[in-house]
Amino acid sequence: MELKTARLTLLIDPAKKAAFERLCASQDVTPSQVVRRLIREYLAAHGVRFVPSGLDAAEPEAKASAKGRGRKARPRGARSTRSKGPSSGGAR
Repeated sequence: MELKTARLTLLIDPAKKAAFERLCASQDVTPSQVVRRLIREYLAAHGVRFVPSGLDAAEPEAKASAKGRGRKARPRGARSTRSKGPSSGGAR
């Protein structure tokens, strides 16, 4: 099973989406599970090989060496001091 995930956004006809969700519910699977399975099958049918994110042997070493670099961790709930608005402060 993959350990990391990425979002895939797609546009679909609302009636088709509703029918898909009803079918998934009747089969006790989530739409995401079905889409992931369809993608795996499609890749396999076209001979595309990949290594799922959780199975990459070099990944733990890469994470360990990257630890300590970058932003400092802050406690949960701590607020950022960065401004979220435009720096000029003028109206658009």
